Amino acid sequence: MTMQKKMPSYASTDEKHALIIPVLHHSGLFRGINDKEAEAIMPCINAHLTSYGAGDSIARRGDTLTAIGMVIYGSVQIVNEDFWGNRNIISRIDVGDIFAESYACVPNSQLRENVIASEPSIILYMDIRKMIHTCTNACAFHQRLSQNMIVQIARKNLMLTEKIEQTSKRTTRDKLLAYLSAQAYKQGTPSFDIPFNRQQLADYLSVDRSAMSNELSKLRDEHIIEYNRNHFALKMN
Repeated sequence: MTMQKKMPSYASTDEKHALIIPVLHHSGLFRGINDKEAEAIMPCINAHLTSYGAGDSIARRGDTLTAIGMVIYGSVQIVNEDFWGNRNIISRIDVGDIFAESYACVPNSQLRENVIASEPSIILYMDIRKMIHTCTNACAFHQRLSQNMIVQIARKNLMLTEKIEQTSKRTTRDKLLAYLSAQAYKQGTPSFDIPFNRQQLADYLSVDRSAMSNELSKLRDEHIIEYNRNHFALKMN
């Protein structure tokens, strides 16, 4: 059984500033909303914290959700697993990012993936119905929150489109090059770290790990890339 520990509600815990406020400063969902406004809106959206251990299940395929989650500490993975147990990592959700927003927005829709804590994590849950419908006070910052939510959903769609472009390549080599190239452009440098270990990268690209490792070795031998663990450097021909 997954062990979960529900932390005190946002309104009553003294840890709220230490845990939540610094994360909200860098979260696209709360862009344009100051600390005082963020505190005021938390009770309106039934916000609460829950902690998980590494490997714990946060949500399972088939679940019906009414709240979105934001990673306050740690990280989580969105994983698709077929009938035979083959895993495909859809995405990794880091601190300040949200997940399950599309499912929570559509009433009675069932989750098609599993959400798993990659490491000890703390999740801030927020009721989507309270977020998309402004409160009785019709506060301007609540409206900004709703607008920011639309932007975040659009951003996720762009990220999924990028992944489709990478995983639709015909060969393992082409998938690797597409992914690494995208990471270099995203991070603005040909030398960068990726958020996956080898097995996770293989799961993300939907390829066999051994075949992927062989391709990485070939790319290094051809002086196209250099790597050490999860650090990569792309070389110009």
